[in-house]
Amino acid sequence: MALAPEVASSTAPHPIEPEGGAGGINAPGLQYFVFGLFFIFGGITSLNDVLIPKLRELFTLNYTQAMLVQFCFFFAYLVIGIPGARLVKRIGYMRGAVAGLCTMIAGCLLFIPASQTATYPLFLGALFVLASGVVIVQVVANPLISLLGDQRTAHSRLTFAQAFNSLGTTVFPIVGSIVILGSLAAVSADQLSGADLSAYRQAESEAIWQGYLGIAVLIGLVAIAVWLFRNRLQGERHEASSGLAGLDLLKRSRFGFGALCIFLYVGAEVSIGSIVINYLAQERVLGQPESVIGWMIGLYWGGAMVGRFIGSAFLRMFSPGKILAFNATGAILLILVSALSSGELAAYSLLAVGLMNSIMFPTIFSLACEKLGARAADGSGIINVAIFGGAVVPLLFGVLADTTGNLAVALMLPVLCYAIIGGFGIFARRAA
Repeated sequence: MALAPEVASSTAPHPIEPEGGAGGINAPGLQYFVFGLFFIFGGITSLNDVLIPKLRELFTLNYTQAMLVQFCFFFAYLVIGIPGARLVKRIGYMRGAVAGLCTMIAGCLLFIPASQTATYPLFLGALFVLASGVVIVQVVANPLISLLGDQRTAHSRLTFAQAFNSLGTTVFPIVGSIVILGSLAAVSADQLSGADLSAYRQAESEAIWQGYLGIAVLIGLVAIAVWLFRNRLQGERHEASSGLAGLDLLKRSRFGFGALCIFLYVGAEVSIGSIVINYLAQERVLGQPESVIGWMIGLYWGGAMVGRFIGSAFLRMFSPGKILAFNATGAILLILVSALSSGELAAYSLLAVGLMNSIMFPTIFSLACEKLGARAADGSGIINVAIFGGAVVPLLFGVLADTTGNLAVALMLPVLCYAIIGGFGIFARRAA
């Protein structure tokens, strides 16, 4: 996710009287902390793409079962979004960020008993707790970065901030592939049974909990830093809103279409990221072991990072809707090239879809919420729920891959998603 996916919740905190110029909050330097939050939750989300092939081998899972990793992770957006936002409204942005970070630490630590018992459902439970913390941190990060500055440049600033999210999604899986996939043994789980299988799973799971323990330490340091600056944000006030606030906005064609596209975009991006390593390992593509090519997932997310830095400039010069339609078309063409070719062409054309993904999330988000005014917080909440697409679409992708026995055929599902997103770009090419 990644991720990844990045929005606020339906009852997202919303200052009533911002203090900065042009509708922004005056808190010099605070945006750097927010950039750090984007980096962390982006990296955490993308680690799922490394974890999936590892767990798939250890527990001899089919693609549908393996995609439960993404389902449990993104299910948290549906369950935790509104309660998390209420928590942030009660204790404030900075303390809310600390609460989210501490929840993420708890999720990381749960990988220890999951690994020691080598139980797949426990891994899924740990991922849900970890994702719950990620959701709370996102409830803080997205509206806050939009408010820390001139509101007329919120489009560009959100895209720039999410470039740091993409930096995390690039760095974490590269390191994770070395730590987690690099330990894959010569023997395979499907060759073992009984006590030998249990011992193999426990031994091979050590790399997982050790990796997530290191992440827990990193998150702890960030949580301490944020806590020390908890009083830096001045004049923070929040509106009251009901738990179901914003549902009526779905009646607006522009917003409803945009919310659907967030659902589809997150689902398509996560689906491709989840199978990239297995896809590249196929004989038709690169024919190399996952432990050798695992680092290449960083190219997929790295493309999104580069594209977001570039896109933040282009979005100031060209119609966001037209750029969105262009990128969606590019994603479709790259997927088709990959599905119909082989070797390095098939590999790198699929990895290049990450570049096309770069500006999609922030552009869909801002186009859908354009001119919502005082309803902006409610609108961002509905879009937060739409991130649940990261749970649904990958699961459907797994079912399609298992049914057809062909990952290239299953890639037609993301193609459909991008086609609808391209249509939204054309629909929203003019200002609301």
